[in-house]
Amino acid sequence: MGRGLSQPKRIVILGGGYVGLYTALGLQRKLKGNEASVTVIDPQPHMTYQPFLPEAAAGAIEPRHVVVPLRRALKRCHVLTARATKISHANRCVEIEAPDGHQEQVEYDVLVVALGSVARLMPIPGLAEQGIAFKTIGEAIYLRNHVMSKLDAASTTRDPELRRKLLTFTFVGGGFAGIEALAELEDMARFATRYYDGIEPSDMRWVLVEAAGRILPEVRESLGAYTVLQLEKRGIEVYLSTLAKSFEDGHVVLSDGTEFDSDTIVWTAGVKANPVLATSDLPLDERGRLKATAALQVEGLSDVWTAGDNAAVPDLSRRDEDPNALCAPNAQHAVRQAKQLAKNIVAVLRGQEPEDYYHKNVGSVASLGLHKGVADVYNRKAKGFVAWGMHRAYHVSRVPTFNRKFRVVADWLLSGLLRREVISMGQINNPRAEFDRVSRS
Repeated sequence: MGRGLSQPKRIVILGGGYVGLYTALGLQRKLKGNEASVTVIDPQPHMTYQPFLPEAAAGAIEPRHVVVPLRRALKRCHVLTARATKISHANRCVEIEAPDGHQEQVEYDVLVVALGSVARLMPIPGLAEQGIAFKTIGEAIYLRNHVMSKLDAASTTRDPELRRKLLTFTFVGGGFAGIEALAELEDMARFATRYYDGIEPSDMRWVLVEAAGRILPEVRESLGAYTVLQLEKRGIEVYLSTLAKSFEDGHVVLSDGTEFDSDTIVWTAGVKANPVLATSDLPLDERGRLKATAALQVEGLSDVWTAGDNAAVPDLSRRDEDPNALCAPNAQHAVRQAKQLAKNIVAVLRGQEPEDYYHKNVGSVASLGLHKGVADVYNRKAKGFVAWGMHRAYHVSRVPTFNRKFRVVADWLLSGLLRREVISMGQINNPRAEFDRVSRS
């Protein structure tokens, strides 16, 4: 039985990250009550503002202030905490799996695919067992506790080889995620050593491995070189044009022949489009991303929209220099694409034409620890404290809600006055086993 013409359109948004949240926010502001219903589906009940993950891991920001509860922000939308497992556009439905394991189908009239990206693991021996990813707030909290726990363990062991392994921290990937995570955590750990008898900052070994010949490809090369110099001044070892060959049992082997033991291996070397897209009947490019038009519609489909990391969106601002240019997979584009996406969906629902997405990249900013950073904005570069301030101002302006903006700024002020909170919460890998152990003691 068909749906009545007067019934609201069913808009389903897959993903509650940048694109999903900002698109839903735009729709709930612009749509009239009888125009459409909006359903957001994501495995997590919150959106994570990823540029703040390094500072959350390092204790400069309270982790819960880095996330935005979807149900609280999207009061006029339906929020389903579930994982999309298959997209069947031919049948206008999405298969989802709830946390308790049951599966169901959600039908739609208009689909927004905002599934983003996942960590791209390479076939390196030991990586799956030893590597720690850095894309979620849970991973950021885990990494913070992990680093502090290694300091705890190193302060009590009498085995010099084990101590060296515990105090060696290896990061693979020289993009924003890897550089900021490394810089923030090294800054935190160096500050924390003052509370450990027998551990000096020089006892720790921090290593960055990058396959390319430079780091931070999003900023001009001179700033990337400056960043390397600043890291090396802090005693951080930087290996450029170097591949990781093996991580078995925590023994790191690099392509230049360097070998050492490390009890902490953080993998931030690239991402790939969410593999759920491969289960769909939607058009994909050679990298597994949805083929999109400049108006953010999936090629050949007027009722399927996309943006963000899982979409190959033409970059019109660079068409003169490169006709095939695509938008970079970063937060700056994702937020702006989402806002245009919401406008376009409403326009099409009302019988109007969608507008192309056009935005010239204004630049990039990166934090390198407390009061340290680099910035390349509007072709102006900055370093040190000024760049650190620009990093904070830029990102806080893009936090979705005023509540979160206020909380993040308050955290920054406190961390500046009182320094970071450096405490190990320990490693709880099996909460039930931990509960049983404590209850028996």
